Amino acid sequence: MTSALERLRPGGAPAPDRFDRRLVVPMVLGSILNPINSSMIAVALIPIGAALGAPPSQTAWLVSGLYLATAIGQPVVGRLVDLVGARPLFLAGATLIGVGGLLGALAPSIGVLVLARVLLGLGTCAGYPAAMTMIRGEADRTGRDSPAGILTVLAVSTQTVAVIGPTLGGFLIGVGGWRLTFTVNVPLALACLVLGALYLPRPRRTGPAGLRAVVRAVDPTGVALFVVTLVSLLLFLTHLRADLWWLVALTVVAGAALTWWELRAPLPFLDLRLLGGNRPLLATYARALLAAITSYALLYGYTQWLEEGRGLSSQVAGLVLLPVFGTAILVSSATGRRPEIRGKLVVGAVGQVVVAALLLLLDAGSGVGALVVLALLAGVPQGLTNLANQNAVYAQADPDRLGSSAGLMRTFFYLGAIAASAANGIVFRDGATTAGMHELAVVMLVASGLFLVLTLADKSLGRTTLRSGSSPAAAGR
Repeated sequence: MTSALERLRPGGAPAPDRFDRRLVVPMVLGSILNPINSSMIAVALIPIGAALGAPPSQTAWLVSGLYLATAIGQPVVGRLVDLVGARPLFLAGATLIGVGGLLGALAPSIGVLVLARVLLGLGTCAGYPAAMTMIRGEADRTGRDSPAGILTVLAVSTQTVAVIGPTLGGFLIGVGGWRLTFTVNVPLALACLVLGALYLPRPRRTGPAGLRAVVRAVDPTGVALFVVTLVSLLLFLTHLRADLWWLVALTVVAGAALTWWELRAPLPFLDLRLLGGNRPLLATYARALLAAITSYALLYGYTQWLEEGRGLSSQVAGLVLLPVFGTAILVSSATGRRPEIRGKLVVGAVGQVVVAALLLLLDAGSGVGALVVLALLAGVPQGLTNLANQNAVYAQADPDRLGSSAGLMRTFFYLGAIAASAANGIVFRDGATTAGMHELAVVMLVASGLFLVLTLADKSLGRTTLRSGSSPAAAGR
């Protein structure tokens, strides 16, 4: 796909050797809507359940619905971004976000609210793959293959900013109730539509023959098998009941069919031959999954314990978590321009182990000061691991498939988030008690320990850096 970033945009052409700064605001705004919506709901589950008379088993679908939509949609939308460009997918996603936000604000029942969350999940799928593709396009246009500053901004604005979600959610609930956590998406979606229409590069026009080629390249059969495999797996992880064994069987059968098809398809949706030959990228996906288990167990489980086990209000619980956001921003900003990736991952993994161990020391009588200190420490791995994993994907992925590779990384990330959500449901089966929180800390210790071992064992990380003047795709090989 030729870079449309070379075309003129409002205000004239960008400087030939500098990143087009007009792309930054829509790129960041589109990217933050998914992590904000995935985390903001954490402090809204209890008031939503009380208002709509929905038990925890039903409000849990507000989390799972967005996760399912996002985990499935990210690589599919990312592949479309690779093929037709960022602009049309970005604008379509913004439209869905606006519809989902409005539907949630007016929802009369928990079922309609879950539908609104699914629409938000699908709508926010485009932001991150589009941003990664635009960064690659600008690197090609300017000849600067290591836009570390822009990648840092993206990391801060996606995974790191997710931590502010509970704080923002608590503020919105205090101002106008839980429906405001949905309504806020409407003006944000309008801003994305305006900025995207003004500044995102226009793709080349595609005629009927070109559209048919795009459809073939998307690989509808591969996408369908991928959806069945992932939905059955995620439904099982969400519920974890013995009577749902057939979902595991369906996952295995659909996964085998997906593998068989993708190894033979002329234009596969998931190029398994390419992925199989790119072990560093597969290891990055595994690290993203493990890191997400610990990160989201803290985000959701610890937040629930702060409200029920520790007895804090939604607003105060959000404020207690705010230092995670501040520390993560500082850490990402301070280390973002450093090219090495391995060191960030090692320190991040050790930080997750330490935070999980400290959770075992907390109880219902722990002072607010201790809670704030833990939040400060949790910000260190939050700022390092997300940045490092993102940069690793940028360095290791095939440039022609960067959008789908970035989307697939987010799929693994959300698999970890769903695993964390399932663990929350198990350990908090009798409420968000201190004993349950300690059980969750053990789960976090196992996940973060595996993350550390995998990082130390991956020798390719010593060669994976963002190097100026070289092909990023080759840097990780």
